[in-house]
Amino acid sequence: MVRKCCPECFNDNGLRNNIIPSLNPQKGNCSFCGSQNVDIIEPSELLIYFELLINVYEINPDGKSLVECLKNDWDLFTHPTMDNAHAKELLGEILDDGQIIRRSFSPSDNYKSTGLAQWDTLRDELLYKNRYFLDEQIDTSRLQELLNHLKAYEVPKKWYRARINLTDIPYKIEEMGAPPSRLASHGRANPTGIPYLYLGSVPETAISEIRPHTGETATVAEFDIPDNLVIVDLRDPRKHVSPFVLSDASEIGKMRADIPFLEKLGEELTHPVLPRSAAIDYIPSQYLCEFIKKIGFHGVIYRSSVSEGINLALFDPSLATPRSVTQYDINRVSVDVGLKS
Repeated sequence: MVRKCCPECFNDNGLRNNIIPSLNPQKGNCSFCGSQNVDIIEPSELLIYFELLINVYEINPDGKSLVECLKNDWDLFTHPTMDNAHAKELLGEILDDGQIIRRSFSPSDNYKSTGLAQWDTLRDELLYKNRYFLDEQIDTSRLQELLNHLKAYEVPKKWYRARINLTDIPYKIEEMGAPPSRLASHGRANPTGIPYLYLGSVPETAISEIRPHTGETATVAEFDIPDNLVIVDLRDPRKHVSPFVLSDASEIGKMRADIPFLEKLGEELTHPVLPRSAAIDYIPSQYLCEFIKKIGFHGVIYRSSVSEGINLALFDPSLATPRSVTQYDINRVSVDVGLKS
């Protein structure tokens, strides 16, 4: 009996959404990760895609196995059942080579990126030297190309915004949108005077983001967003980017080299910022979001720094439709501390 694999074995967006659907898969149970009633194909059908990918690696006795390289660099084989042994077994069948999976490899030195260094230099200039007429340049064409690989899949339709109630009278639904331009203060994504709508994936995230105190009450509005919005997802670029949608080994190698740059951009929107320094510290993430807006995205998804949920900064607040409001009591605020290093 011929064994078959499925998209869940790899947990890769390109294989799941583009490659495997194009190979006339059948519905069935996966022989490798055990997923049931999924699209399944013979591993050998993926040969040309994996051959292209492993061309960016070279044999190195001091390196790691191919499976470890692919897990570390691209977050492949991350299904809970796909430990190294199972992943090597599947990769061996894909490549029809039981020996290659026993050798050690390292990334080729032929592929390098200047993106991270360029961003760090530009970031320092934005923070400490120039604000509008910049000396440092970043490769905006490459940045646009990279961000286009981070388009979000399956964006939730429902999102939430919270406001602390300042009086005993809760906010009405029409008061739960973004502030008018003249009242819009600086935020993680927006400059002063340019309002974006900040939304959380669940009410708890939306409330956490406004830093409430125990005993306060909050109004939380539920919003719907359209299905056709184009959103960039900066939460986990290494997992989101797929090497299999790239056309040649050179492009794959360049993408691998640029992933740390994309991760740095995601950190800009996530790392905690003290209120007293926010006016300055938010400038790099505001610059990034202005660029994301300029190239045609409707918003950006990023991790919350204060909760387990995710956030959406929507560039055009009118795209979200308020549906209902609910009142919440803030019963407890948790604080996690550690010794300063």
